Amino acid sequence: MLDDIAHRLTRGAQVLLLGLCMRDTAFAHASERGMVMLLPTHYYLVGGTLAVAIAFVVLGLVPARSIRRVFAWRSGAFTIPTVVQLNLSWASFLLLALLTYVGFAGSRDPLSNLLPLTIWTVWWVGLTLLHGVFGNLWVAVNPWSGPYWLVARLWCRPVSSGFLELPASLGYGPAIIGFAAFAWFELISLAPDDPDVLATAVIVYWVYTLLGILVFGQKDWCERVECFAVFFRLVSRLALVQPGKKGLVCSVPGAGVLSHPGLPVSGALFLLLTLAAVSFDGLNKTFWWLGLNGINPLEFPGRSAVTWINIVGLAMTFMLLSAAYALAVWIGWRLAGHQGSFADHVGGFVLSIIPISLAFHMAHYLALLLINGQYVLVAASDPFSQQLDLLGYTDYRVTGSWLTDQHTVALIWKLQAGVIVCGHILAVVLSHALALQRYGHTRGAVISQTPLTVVMVVYTWFGLWLLATPVAG
Repeated sequence: MLDDIAHRLTRGAQVLLLGLCMRDTAFAHASERGMVMLLPTHYYLVGGTLAVAIAFVVLGLVPARSIRRVFAWRSGAFTIPTVVQLNLSWASFLLLALLTYVGFAGSRDPLSNLLPLTIWTVWWVGLTLLHGVFGNLWVAVNPWSGPYWLVARLWCRPVSSGFLELPASLGYGPAIIGFAAFAWFELISLAPDDPDVLATAVIVYWVYTLLGILVFGQKDWCERVECFAVFFRLVSRLALVQPGKKGLVCSVPGAGVLSHPGLPVSGALFLLLTLAAVSFDGLNKTFWWLGLNGINPLEFPGRSAVTWINIVGLAMTFMLLSAAYALAVWIGWRLAGHQGSFADHVGGFVLSIIPISLAFHMAHYLALLLINGQYVLVAASDPFSQQLDLLGYTDYRVTGSWLTDQHTVALIWKLQAGVIVCGHILAVVLSHALALQRYGHTRGAVISQTPLTVVMVVYTWFGLWLLATPVAG
């Protein structure tokens, strides 16, 4: 009884302290889960993992022809003219140039400078989520297609070709290196939000990519080297809009995964790296991770003190996830009778984890999007810190007070948990459908996918635990 009273008093003090700290200003990374951890989240952990396991059992009872019929549905066909794509690319390039200038000339505060807010909130969080609904938008809005088209025309060269051929033996290796560098910059480097540092990084990457496209051609470079083009293309396979024989068509979510050719092993490693990065982004500030490394989470020392710890942690997360996936696929391959090569299984079934990666992305960054989205409006109203009010939000006070309301926090938690669970259920469904394509019958599909489903169930629990566990600022 006394223990229960003490526990309730402790919870009340935490809520009161959170409310006092957030009364005026909200910092998403510091407080986005300060109250979520007080909810009875263990029920959701158990229920979510059971839901994913039950989904796999139910799939074994559904006729294979019914699953094939659902994913085969298509409706309509439309195209986007090339001139529209080039215009969008030019608009994207000009916007990026303006944002880069703002990065150098605007406010030094990352929450007042439009460059870091646009890169980390609008582009990395928002645009990624849009790809999961509307298809591969990056093809049209990337900032290279327009300038590359102009340079190619001036040099009287075919737009699709380069000077050299990109070696096929490289696979997705360059994209892996590029995304690993991006993950290091976002999660580990000391100042990814610093406007000067970020503006310099944007310029370097834009020039590097344009030179690569000019030398090796846009098609090969964007398919296997430009890591964001690869990432967005794979995420877009979940979307309602997919490429068809006569243009873009509407389909059920995830149907694009089944029509995508299997990836090489390097492509599988790239996808696993994207999931490992967002997973470690949720792990690296948890009380468990900091305590494991001898750091008091209530006295977080800052990034400089955990640089090498987090480098090792990110690498270990990637290796453990890759090992777990490879082992599960290998066991399923053996149980199902060694049909096809093991490498084909690794590259084929990895496509089923795309829903998990996107679900982690949405759940992990949801609170940041809600808070920093407000900062975007304020910064866009006065991008050069010249007392302008272009959008009418200059005097708007950013608030995160809804994070201190139990009902609002419960709603956010349910949305995050629901996204994680639904993402894993869709992953189980897609892995089963991919197995039906490979084995042709339900028995072989169930046998081959049982080990991978076990990994997905465990990862469901891990994802829900990441949302529920307390984090340091």
